[in-house]
Amino acid sequence: MADIEEYIDDTEEVDDEDSAGLYEHFKVVVDRGQKLTRVDKFLLIHLSNTSRNRVQKAADSGFIMVNGKPVKRSYKVKPFDVIQVMLDRPHYDTNITAEDIPLDIVYEDDDLMVVNKPAGLVVHPGFGNWHGTLLNAIAWHLKDHPEYDINDPEIGLVHRIDKDTSGLLVVAKTAEAKTHLGLQFFNKTTKREYNALVWGNFTEDEGRIEGNIGRDPKDRMRMAVFPPDSEIGKHAVTHYYVLERYGYTSLVKCVLETGRTHQIRAHMRHIGHPLFSDERYGGDQILKGTTSSKYKQFIENCFKLCPRQVLHAKTLGFVHPRTGKEMMFSSELPDDITSLLEKWRNYAKEV
Repeated sequence: MADIEEYIDDTEEVDDEDSAGLYEHFKVVVDRGQKLTRVDKFLLIHLSNTSRNRVQKAADSGFIMVNGKPVKRSYKVKPFDVIQVMLDRPHYDTNITAEDIPLDIVYEDDDLMVVNKPAGLVVHPGFGNWHGTLLNAIAWHLKDHPEYDINDPEIGLVHRIDKDTSGLLVVAKTAEAKTHLGLQFFNKTTKREYNALVWGNFTEDEGRIEGNIGRDPKDRMRMAVFPPDSEIGKHAVTHYYVLERYGYTSLVKCVLETGRTHQIRAHMRHIGHPLFSDERYGGDQILKGTTSSKYKQFIENCFKLCPRQVLHAKTLGFVHPRTGKEMMFSSELPDDITSLLEKWRNYAKEV
């Protein structure tokens, strides 16, 4: 039997609609006894709850890859092939139900609320995560609000952050507030700052990364950076400032001009500084440092202490849609990140 793994794709720093939430991902490792079989027929047999049309559409769109390369539907599967496929997600009842989930509310009035999302909490229901999300929690909190309908697309979340990213988000309670706030994100007048621990040291104290963000053709489960003048992907700019240096890692502040899927994670990897403990972008490997067993154990302990990408949406600023007042919010780094940084500070003092 083939070994099948399903991937649930998350979005991060999304201000506009992106394909990330519209697909489900699978990885299939073909067993040693497999006879030559067309890849479309093979997937129909080995993937549950799918259809010939979905599989063929994926093949025609270049979303079926074998050993890292896109293939046609007529490709003959061989033993030990590694197949990655991205399928259109099937229809699902998308009505959001209220669930009693704790919320860290930083600010709230009649027009909006600002929440501090913990790492591990999915923002929006989707395939594999139809319950237990931030929106389910907001629905519960506002269940007695006479004008708030969690299923109305004209109100609610104005932007998103990835499941394993912690930090600040703004939620609109009225259509007018969402329109006003949405325009601020679109016009890049909001203020958003993230703190991230990344691999490596920097020769400079600050820098600017410009490069289009689009699906990685070698791995469609993550994003890649393309030249700014390329027609591939969407324009993206990230500014970074070094806050602390620990020798083999650095704490940086990232300021966003744009909000693309996985923007910080892709941009920092592009310049050779993947986020620490970021499995999808290679930051869960020892990328800098020594080969000593003591250092390897130190890094393993760090990964256990914070087993997620070290990224926190620390600051969020915007103009209030009703009063016109400039508002700025900041959240403290969560315990897993503060403990990790203290561990690196102590290490840097010893070497």
